[in-house]
Amino acid sequence: MAIPYRLRCNLTGHEKDVRVLITSIFPENGLISGSRDNTSCIWVENEGDNSFRKELVMKGHKNFVSSICVMPPDDTYPEGLIVTGSIDKNILAYKPGVPEPVYKLTGHEGNVCALASGKFGFLLSGSWDKTARVWLNQKCVMELRGHELAVWAVGIISGQGLMLTGSADKTIKSWKAGKCIQTFKGHEDCVRAIAVISEGEFLSCSNDATVRRWAVNSGDCIAVYFGHTNYVYALSILPNGQDFITGGEDRTMRVWRDGKCVQSLYHPCESVWAVCALPNGDIASGSSDGMIRVFTQASERVASAEILEAHEAALATAPVSSQPLGDIKTEDLPGPESLKKPGKKDGQTTMVNTGSGVDVYQWDASQAKWVKIGNVVGSSGSTQSTSGKTLFEGKEYDYVFTVDIKEGAPPLKLPYNISEDPWMAAQQFLYKHELSQSFLDQVAYFIIENTKGVTLGTGSALAHSDPFTGGDRYIPDKDEGINTPMDVSDPFTGAGRYIPDGQYTMFSSSNSRTLFTFFFVILRQTTTAANVSNSHFPVKTYIYMDSASSAEQILGKLKEFNKSVEPDAQVPDQSLESLIPLMSGQSSPEGVKILEKLIAWPPEFVFPALDILRISIKNSAICSLFCQRPNFIDLLCQHASQGNSQPCRMLAMRTFANLFRYPDGTSLNIQQIDAILQSAINGKDLTTKNAQVAVATVILNYCVKLSSLDDLESKSKCLQAVGELLSTELDPEASYRLLIGVGTLVTGDDGCKALSHSIDLPAMISKFVSSETGKLVECSKLLSQTLSS
Repeated sequence: MAIPYRLRCNLTGHEKDVRVLITSIFPENGLISGSRDNTSCIWVENEGDNSFRKELVMKGHKNFVSSICVMPPDDTYPEGLIVTGSIDKNILAYKPGVPEPVYKLTGHEGNVCALASGKFGFLLSGSWDKTARVWLNQKCVMELRGHELAVWAVGIISGQGLMLTGSADKTIKSWKAGKCIQTFKGHEDCVRAIAVISEGEFLSCSNDATVRRWAVNSGDCIAVYFGHTNYVYALSILPNGQDFITGGEDRTMRVWRDGKCVQSLYHPCESVWAVCALPNGDIASGSSDGMIRVFTQASERVASAEILEAHEAALATAPVSSQPLGDIKTEDLPGPESLKKPGKKDGQTTMVNTGSGVDVYQWDASQAKWVKIGNVVGSSGSTQSTSGKTLFEGKEYDYVFTVDIKEGAPPLKLPYNISEDPWMAAQQFLYKHELSQSFLDQVAYFIIENTKGVTLGTGSALAHSDPFTGGDRYIPDKDEGINTPMDVSDPFTGAGRYIPDGQYTMFSSSNSRTLFTFFFVILRQTTTAANVSNSHFPVKTYIYMDSASSAEQILGKLKEFNKSVEPDAQVPDQSLESLIPLMSGQSSPEGVKILEKLIAWPPEFVFPALDILRISIKNSAICSLFCQRPNFIDLLCQHASQGNSQPCRMLAMRTFANLFRYPDGTSLNIQQIDAILQSAINGKDLTTKNAQVAVATVILNYCVKLSSLDDLESKSKCLQAVGELLSTELDPEASYRLLIGVGTLVTGDDGCKALSHSIDLPAMISKFVSSETGKLVECSKLLSQTLSS
């Protein structure tokens, strides 16, 4: 039988609930705590005794500290960083030993309630705003959207490049390259914490009072652990890497070995918000009374008799709400004589009828005796506690107001303790009842007005409703597939000879250069003389897609389609002649006016107009004119969307590529990067070479532009798009353009290298080493070397 844990020491210093607790890297074996008093503290072991001392108080947040993690050391911060998240929506980073933050991350729109760090300097945050964010080099590089409610828990499995998020929507999601690849279902209430066991398994806990073990790859729940009688808030893995500890709303920190709860450590307060396993095997808890408690199995570190007695006395006088235990019939409970019989296992609890009330005892196997851990203060139907306070949902409050929200609707109960912040109590009330945030000040002033004359801080320390869960639970706002010389019929209508894939038509037999080698020559010309050993990347010049079929062929197809569109979309055939200057790069006001109408044709008819559009914007004035057209990018994205014909989608993408020719077009592309890259990602179902190359060219041009910008978030989006496309079967030319795009971004940019590893690009790139295309092999080898350097 394992040696039970006993109290080692109590750490006092926080003025309010200790919400989060982790171990530190520097100092070694230290603790870091975060509290609702808006501060975080570093605790270090005292030499010569069993306790810890408060080494540093870190300030800077304007509201409760909700989450903490430690960033590993790097060249910039050789002792790592302590990162904290708060209900003030901000993330702050501190150097160990420095009380003021070295930087602040902003962007979340709600409480930052979860943080985790990973390899290469990645930080993952979860928030009440229903999103998780991935940060690198102090910039948000990915937003993970998909949960329906708040993201309460996060975790990183670095070896697989996976990120985990747990939510109030009862699900856990795994993400790779910013994309949700799996949803884990099984919990029946909010998921509150995640703990990674290994590359293949992780644990989660929930408001459903359970802990679950999950298989990462299959998504199966492989074990469910029962033992807690109320919400489970926290998890921590013990040093052996398999067993764990938990903390919850039932006043306990529980120790789990081989899937069984082997010890329940009761606390003289209502909520055990945080638990933490120390490297030496000791365990610690942070709770709603503002206390940190450390427990140990080592006899030499057990607290003195005086401290143990004081702890037992505090347990004995702690009120225990009967609601989590069910309705109690006092007359059916055993009397004090039942305590003469030993318990069956450590942590077993029993209730005893003393005649004047009900006491709760726990069996302490280490002392072979029953230890009183509290008094039952009421039943589930009671409205008044033995202390004279008002009971609401099994908890004591100084006030429980009845609030009429609107006429005809039932009144709502607003519980409040005078030790609480009125705005926080108002906030939890709004979340619980899903009320508009606009009521916040009104509710807070209502509380202040109706508690005038009461000194804050004099209320009971035992009434700690969870402002993060709305009392009992948180409910937030709810191609260039080249046609062969024999393929001269129109592949879209079966007639005519206009083929809108003439960016690189097949070279004649008199010209031995193929499309592939032709593009290679262009790229070699763009490299710098200093980069003689690598003729592939970085690329310094945009690639345009200007070649086209003859004007007569395009006009012929337009005239054919002009008869098929709706009458109000038709134009006089003679007006189409005004488009001819546009196809030679000349300006034509009448032609532009006609073209503006034609590019709004339905997708099945629009591709000849798009062909003219992507050629006409070689003229800077015409390019600028279209860039000023409202919803221009939206229209192109519609034409590029799935379900449309491949020529339509291909020509829309070529237009995006050609917009990079002039500053107006480049600026517009950068502004609309999300929509355009999503169109590119959606293009992974395109099957012709021309279409695939068009998509790859857009991304390559983005990489060329972004390589000169300090915009890690946009670079991340490009790399994610590359990852999405490389996961499919692509034409070699399209793959090559994507690879040199990556090479352009990562050359000399450690942040982009880290991003590439996080979305598993090195593995995707390695598959080209065995390609039959020589330059693709050479490029992939060089890129792999760059990413590993």
